[in-house]
Amino acid sequence: MTRIIAFLVAALASTTPALAQWPERPVKVIVPYGAGGASDTMARTFAEVLSTAFGKQFVIENRPGGGSVTGSREAARSAPDGYTLALTGMSTHVLAPAMNKNAGFDPVRDFTHIAYFGGAPNLFVVHPSFGSTNFRDFMRRAKAGEQIDYVSPGVGSVGNLVAEYLAAKEQLKLQHIPYKGGAEALLDLVAGHVKVGMMSISTAREQVRAGKLVAIGISSPQRLADMPEVPTLAELGYPDLTATTWWALSAPAGLPPAIVAAVNRAINAGLSSPAVQKQLAQDGAEARAMSPAELSEFMRAEVEKWAPIAGRVGGG
Repeated sequence: MTRIIAFLVAALASTTPALAQWPERPVKVIVPYGAGGASDTMARTFAEVLSTAFGKQFVIENRPGGGSVTGSREAARSAPDGYTLALTGMSTHVLAPAMNKNAGFDPVRDFTHIAYFGGAPNLFVVHPSFGSTNFRDFMRRAKAGEQIDYVSPGVGSVGNLVAEYLAAKEQLKLQHIPYKGGAEALLDLVAGHVKVGMMSISTAREQVRAGKLVAIGISSPQRLADMPEVPTLAELGYPDLTATTWWALSAPAGLPPAIVAAVNRAINAGLSSPAVQKQLAQDGAEARAMSPAELSEFMRAEVEKWAPIAGRVGGG
């Protein structure tokens, strides 16, 4: 961490006079969810990185409501002066506006996207009693016309979208059974009341390790080091099913480039800190340093790919 701080001090010292005056007071970071969840914890972890780097407090303000729309809309309408930032991601900027016609913001146009934190994949899991313990046998049954019920943490979750994308692509009879959260869905999966699920890795990983569920695929770009036996959906023939629940940091559109660049450097340097690594591991997320331009393009591509599916699933 000492090296990171030294690097940031040197980098900030060489920036423009306008940036040298920022921040002069605490910076608000809007989190469009309540306190205590994965998104809130992720935001607080990186807010600490920024507080250390810039010597001013980056203060989390939870703004839940409207399925994350309330907080995101507030951020979009704030002044682009560097004193309002926002946690953004797959849920807030791809799924929520696609499923809510009255969201009141454009996820690409109305924001300056600054830095990427990390993304957590979903596990395609089955109960051992399902009878098919690998993806190819699952697909054989599904393509034969068998109707298969599956669970996810809820309508519009990443797991729901991945399953619906697969069903539409292959004309499968997959019947979604939505739950109000991953914990409830997991209980019924482990009990065998339902046999198939598309779950976040942080929710299902320990049950897979305990042998109570079988992972037949994962939506990450590559196999995970701690689950090397689980094939990616991409290598099973579905590269379009690479999908993660990811988080990023953004600001209102028009944020001065010097501030964007400085915050991006701070976040990318902080990705290697022990506290950040611990949080990412806890969420099953993999970090990836991105430039602001790369993040903006990534955001645009995710919206183009998943928003139409989310709109159909959510009736938006």
